[in-house]
Amino acid sequence: MTEQGQEARQRMVAGAADMIRRRGLNATSVRELTKHSAAPLGSTYHYFPGGKQELAAEAVRYAGSLVSKVLRRELAAGPVEGLRAFLALWRQTVLGTDFQAGCPVLAVAIEEPPAGDRSAVAAAAEVFADWEALMGAALGERGVAAPDAARLATLVVAAVEGSVALCRAKRDIAPLDAVATQLEAVLSAAVAR
Repeated sequence: MTEQGQEARQRMVAGAADMIRRRGLNATSVRELTKHSAAPLGSTYHYFPGGKQELAAEAVRYAGSLVSKVLRRELAAGPVEGLRAFLALWRQTVLGTDFQAGCPVLAVAIEEPPAGDRSAVAAAAEVFADWEALMGAALGERGVAAPDAARLATLVVAAVEGSVALCRAKRDIAPLDAVATQLEAVLSAAVAR
């Protein structure tokens, strides 16, 4: 693939992630995705022969990798610092879009895929598993037993993702703030044991 082709493909993936975080996958057509990313409609099927689900899976992986990159960097300082960074990302997303955008990974995960094509949902599961593994490893490095670290990591991801959905529905950041306070206390206590 040429450099120009790679740039066009990447622009489509980033545009799809943005549209999905705002409207969900089922409410977004391939035509809208290509228009939003300023790409010709035909190029979608050229770069993504599997169509909308393939593009969505790539968009989910792209969004997930951006978050994972921040988590890897911040978790090096400790689980609480990683949690704060994770929360800050979603705070910025929710407030920066006036409650119009959330997590594209969650958006894809909760929508029913077309019969026989679970590629986008599978990508969402991979991303969630990666975030949990990163948090769990950071907790383990601070002495939290593996089973407890895994459970706490799942709690963090589920609580933060759920609070983002609540913030959007209520058009209020309070759910994220409440979850932040509780999760920080839980992780601090786990690491202090």
